[in-house]
Amino acid sequence: MDMESLAEKLKSMGVKLGTQAPPPPPAASSRTRIEDVVAGEVIRTIYGEVFVSTQTFPLGHLHGSTHLDGSISLNGLLHWGRISLDSNLVSSDFVFMDTETTGLAGGTGTVPFMVGVGRFTSENFILSQFFMRDPTEEPALLAAVNEFYSPCRGWVTFNGKTFDAPLLNTRYTLHGITSPLPGAPHLDLLPLARRLWRDRLPSRSLGYLETSILGLERTQEEVPGWMIPQMYFDYLHSGDANPILGVFYHNANDILSLAALFQHTANLLDHPLSMEIPDGLDVIALARLFEDLGDLETAVLLYEQGLSQGLPEEFFWRTVERFAAMQKRIGEWQSSCALWEKAAQHGDISAQVELAKYHEHQSGDLTAALRWTEEALNTVTAPGASRVLRYQWEEDLRRRQQRLLKKCKEG
Repeated sequence: MDMESLAEKLKSMGVKLGTQAPPPPPAASSRTRIEDVVAGEVIRTIYGEVFVSTQTFPLGHLHGSTHLDGSISLNGLLHWGRISLDSNLVSSDFVFMDTETTGLAGGTGTVPFMVGVGRFTSENFILSQFFMRDPTEEPALLAAVNEFYSPCRGWVTFNGKTFDAPLLNTRYTLHGITSPLPGAPHLDLLPLARRLWRDRLPSRSLGYLETSILGLERTQEEVPGWMIPQMYFDYLHSGDANPILGVFYHNANDILSLAALFQHTANLLDHPLSMEIPDGLDVIALARLFEDLGDLETAVLLYEQGLSQGLPEEFFWRTVERFAAMQKRIGEWQSSCALWEKAAQHGDISAQVELAKYHEHQSGDLTAALRWTEEALNTVTAPGASRVLRYQWEEDLRRRQQRLLKKCKEG
């Protein structure tokens, strides 16, 4: 069933929007309050009341295979996130945030009925979940999130820059409350996860990373994310909060997994050469990341490590080509040639052309340059060779061949 906006849902339930009063709530006998289902309390803000459930986990708490630690170095993660190291941000400066909403479409019709937030202190990891028992409690929920954030300076999310932050900013604006999100440092770990694991994992969803990277399996209390909007609408209609317990479990684990992933990636980016990374694909992904960040010394070592660990054939030759190109940029011609020759012997046209260029313009060995040019021509004109490859390379190679033949004759 297509999810309607909260307003449309409330209308379908008989709620009169605007100045008219809503219908009376379900009879007390049919209601199960959230306070009777989830451990928590009702707190008061300047905008009214909202329900909050708070859990405290000691530092060292094991989430999957990760012991939560608020004292890790963030230099690599901040560099990746383009956050100045002069900001002196530490783990306790960040709030880990995830929302549960009435739909995924965004816009003013989508409402965050639960905002889960977590932060490190000197002794604990505090996780609070603010829940709207009724849509009228939204301003109080937003104010409570502001209060939780007040000791901190930045945010950590998973797809939050695209979804959670714009949604919350919209809700703050609609209620005339100042949002704590604009201008604050924001680390969204989804793009980083895509960079690190796109070659190996079929999915980079937080749930998939939990099992594949963090070593966590959720219990039967878990509810699928796609069911959650309808569960909230059912709760509003029936007054029965029992099913919402599963939503709290889902959201709490999202926050804990976000903190664990934050820690794992921070350690990975700060200690890439000393951490045990069993899969070569992950090592190469990290090498590409450090290359893009400009740390070529670390990238070289990671490329060498990943190639030595073994890769699927397609990725191996692609990696050899990229590594050789990087070595060329930094003037490491000997290393580049060794990599090109390995790929060229495998029939890699780009490597054959690079060797022809090197010997013509760098080493001055015109005989070798001509040999590699003709080897490349043989590759693109061989029976069964790709017509696209031939169209792309043949004309240029024949011009190069004629130029080299002329130079050899003149020399």
